[in-house]
Amino acid sequence: MSVPYRRRFLQALIGGAIALPAVLRSQIQTGPESKQPADTTQTPKPATGHRTERKKKGKENDAPPALALLKPPALVAGSTIALVAPASGVSRAEAVDAAASLRNLGFNVKMGEYLTASFGYLAAEDSKRATEFMKFVRDPEVNCIMAVRGGYGVMRILPLLDFAAIRANPKVIMGYSDITALVNPIFQRAGLVAFHGPVATSTFDPYTLDSFRRTVMSAAPAGQFEQSGEFQGSVFSEARAATIVPGKAQGRLVGGNLSLVTALMGTPYEIDTAGKILFIEEVEEPPYHIDRMLTQLALGGKLQSAAGVAIGRFNKCEGPMRSGEFRMSLSIEQIVRGILEPLKIPTVYGLAIGHIKSKLTVPVGALATLDASAKTIRIDEAAVS
Repeated sequence: MSVPYRRRFLQALIGGAIALPAVLRSQIQTGPESKQPADTTQTPKPATGHRTERKKKGKENDAPPALALLKPPALVAGSTIALVAPASGVSRAEAVDAAASLRNLGFNVKMGEYLTASFGYLAAEDSKRATEFMKFVRDPEVNCIMAVRGGYGVMRILPLLDFAAIRANPKVIMGYSDITALVNPIFQRAGLVAFHGPVATSTFDPYTLDSFRRTVMSAAPAGQFEQSGEFQGSVFSEARAATIVPGKAQGRLVGGNLSLVTALMGTPYEIDTAGKILFIEEVEEPPYHIDRMLTQLALGGKLQSAAGVAIGRFNKCEGPMRSGEFRMSLSIEQIVRGILEPLKIPTVYGLAIGHIKSKLTVPVGALATLDASAKTIRIDEAAVS
């Protein structure tokens, strides 16, 4: 990049601290301050693990007919959790500690064969990871499939999964980070509520454990979860959050890690945000990466089509820029405000979602109400049956 071009780009970046650049503003449409989905009943897009066909401009694509929403059975003490590595693996010590942690919580544990295997940055070859996942899907003794970690690799196995079998064998499926690319397609293609929540190597502190139990171990709305670790009523609120755009919206929850949400765009597994509450979080990405990904979502219509946006934590995304990158930066909140405020969609920033110790279990596909003015999000229905 030439010095004059770099200087012009940096000036444009700084100039966008308060509002979108005119070139971007001209390519997106603003929405009403408070949006409601036209139909609060769920119409997910299921499919088998192989290509299906639909007509669009005389070409094939992959959207099958919709299925009714399906909720997995609630977990109970003594339920069996299968540990899998659909992306990257862990050390043997980490796998043993993770299994012991879940057993201490009262669960039985089945350990996958490829938790500690290593195929470069993947736990194992794609076919092995996909086959093991589907084996646990079909295992009648397994009540929950939990990723041992995220990392990278879920997108590679999506074409190898049988979403019809996942629907026929409903169970709690959970993880976060790279597992974003698993739980959203399960909701959209199997019609099954899945969970953006702790992985097996997470710390199950009181905050995390209470949210986990109320979301997947109780056939009732999850409730209000305060930073103190106590539920009150039926609304989750976060005192440290910031209102970006005031207003209230209702829709089904979709989203997760921002990198994966954007990476799925243009694929058959692209996340449908229309009329939904989109939640996003990120870790260890410099601010201009966050800017680029949010801008991509805006240019692709993913933000303005959402009913509301619930932004979690952007952990380790601020601070000094890495060597060789820009010397000056916008803050994450400046970036979020610059891109989201002009859209006039109810938006809150700073919820306890993401790569943090104390985290919420978010049911992907469940109906929720976002009140950005009050900085609250309420799960309006049980996520399990």
